[in-house]
Amino acid sequence: MLGLMQDRPLALPHVFHRAEEYFGHKTIVTAGAADETSMTVSEWAQRVRRLATVFDTLDISADGRVGTFAWNTGRHLELYLAAPCTGRVLHTLNIRLFPEQLVYVANHAEDEVVFVDRSLLPLFWPLVDKLETVRHVVVLDDGADVEIPSDPRVHDYEELLAAATPFEGRFEIADENTAAAMCYTSGTTGNPKGVVYSHRSTLLHSLITLTADGAALSERDVLLPVVPMFHANAWGLPYGALLAGSSLVFPGPNMTPQAIAGLLERHRVTVTGGVPTIWMGMQPLLAQHDLSALRMILCGGSAVPKALSEAYREAIGVPMLHAWGMTETSPIATMSTARSRHATLSEDERADIRARQGQAVPLVEVRLADPATGEIQPWDDVSTGEIQAAGPWIAADYYRGEGGGAQFTEDGWLRTGDVATADRYGFLRLVDRTKDLIKSGGEWIGSVELENEIMAHPKVAEAAVIAVPHPKWVERPLACVVVKPGETLTAEEVIAHLEPRVAKWWLPDAVEFIDEVPKTSVGKFSKKTLREKFGGYQVATPTAASTTDDGRT
Repeated sequence: MLGLMQDRPLALPHVFHRAEEYFGHKTIVTAGAADETSMTVSEWAQRVRRLATVFDTLDISADGRVGTFAWNTGRHLELYLAAPCTGRVLHTLNIRLFPEQLVYVANHAEDEVVFVDRSLLPLFWPLVDKLETVRHVVVLDDGADVEIPSDPRVHDYEELLAAATPFEGRFEIADENTAAAMCYTSGTTGNPKGVVYSHRSTLLHSLITLTADGAALSERDVLLPVVPMFHANAWGLPYGALLAGSSLVFPGPNMTPQAIAGLLERHRVTVTGGVPTIWMGMQPLLAQHDLSALRMILCGGSAVPKALSEAYREAIGVPMLHAWGMTETSPIATMSTARSRHATLSEDERADIRARQGQAVPLVEVRLADPATGEIQPWDDVSTGEIQAAGPWIAADYYRGEGGGAQFTEDGWLRTGDVATADRYGFLRLVDRTKDLIKSGGEWIGSVELENEIMAHPKVAEAAVIAVPHPKWVERPLACVVVKPGETLTAEEVIAHLEPRVAKWWLPDAVEFIDEVPKTSVGKFSKKTLREKFGGYQVATPTAASTTDDGRT
């Protein structure tokens, strides 16, 4: 027996038409280099309708890839809807990829057109002749003092819109499994791999951002997505905001802590999201700004240091809300929203809960598996395993089958590469990446946990821990520490700080003080770079942890 419900595709045209019909009065603000621009959602929707016919003018294929090389702006949001609503595939290009990776990604996806912010032309234009399928480059003029190339392939975005006839009627996508967007992994090992989001997966993911134990986006919110729109569709927040009717504020090219803090205060932003490094940079400015409108600071991309979250709670009353995921999970897979059982905990105990990556959101399933044997691990808050995920917005494969299926299990679960434990309620606590775990004397040391404890030191700005070779224990931890400006710190002080917090055999064998922890293209700590820098490292002054029985006998 079949149900007797209407069978309508779950597709992004619903997001567009809902925003246009119900929330036309809401605003979309974009910060420019010198000023801000504002438009209503109704004005934005008319521009989307014009952009829809521009694709036909440029003779973009019915399912052609539409590349973007742009900051977080209202114009970028126009492309977010116009491309998929006309059956094309939005392809957000990571502006921080190495040139050879960028060329690879654009060619691999077969982009036919790329929309480029004028301020980013110096990065993009030198590569254009290597882009095999790109026939058009459309410049989004953000006012930067950058020469626009005189080339028949180059078009002005506003001129194209002005000349276009708006699309009339309703956008339709017949098959909800049609590709809507694609995003490539950051490519820390090998070539980046393409993750292709369907209309169905994107709409379902957007709905989760509206749930109470998700981001709880609503019409009452003002959202500022700091996370780049080229990073897993800005965590799906722009689509969620349009679906909910939230007002939007985009930071544009100025991503300094001062600029972000100013936008949060000036526009009374209620919800924002970005990687930990963003919030580390803004922390010293908290006392200078009125951020009382903020109700939620989403943080993900890498583990959030407990000390950072608590610093925000103490300064403005709002701790970080930890979310976990990756490009392959669209990306939200878990969120660490408080549960009723946490109400009776002490503030310190609640801080420990907030430092976890949280419980799987509805429709997503997670399990922990031994990386070597595949054996499923219990949720006992002790056993560790690689997080595996399954659900309607979790990747089932990579574009063109790249990767050889190694990242997917025989029963179709995604192997994420993140190692965690889970309590009996399924609240995850990230331990490390499988490639970053330190195996010392046959036992695992979680670098993320060590980093969080080091960053709890009041004089530490950043810290990353990597493995270095050891003649007896095979690998030992090396702590790379950035000291806060104006402070002094010794290796002995770092070790003394750690001694009561971690097992004796976890203590780093050495501490190196560096100016800055290198970052990946999406703002995560680049331990690959540190491993290359310290590849031949020899421990000069071993700690007690490496000169005794290592604390394990």
